[in-house]
Amino acid sequence: MSAYGHIRHARTDRLARKLAVAGTGAAVLALPLIGATTASAATPAAPTATKAATAYPDNLDGWIRESLDIMAQQGIPGTYDGIHRNIIRESSGNPLAINNWDINAVNGTPSKGLLQVIDPTFQAYHVEGTSWDPYDPVANITAACNYAADRYGSMDNVFSAY
Repeated sequence: MSAYGHIRHARTDRLARKLAVAGTGAAVLALPLIGATTASAATPAAPTATKAATAYPDNLDGWIRESLDIMAQQGIPGTYDGIHRNIIRESSGNPLAINNWDINAVNGTPSKGLLQVIDPTFQAYHVEGTSWDPYDPVANITAACNYAADRYGSMDNVFSAY
């Protein structure tokens, strides 16, 4: 084996070890570079500045977590436990729940959704970036928590119908 081949092999081994430390994603991107013989082939592409969007499950846990992320961005206080406790009491976790028997319903504005918000309250406390549909779980939770923060300091301080 020539001296050049020995040096190249050692350089390839070092690169392979570095890639192993960096992780398989980097290794897949750099594998074509291991055998490169020109400097231009070894020049890595500019990194992209895109951040992957968080994927939330389409269930009660995901709706609460997505709402908490939006609330954190907007400075609305609340915890998972406080929100979950109130959802279970208000709608048993049914985003299509509607109350057609209380005073709000008698007055023509039934409470709707996971946290049983009436339309005027939903509209007044709607949080930008969420749906305008009061049955949308994330919009309902976020608006209700915004209302509870304004009225009670946080959804965590609500222990009965509000």
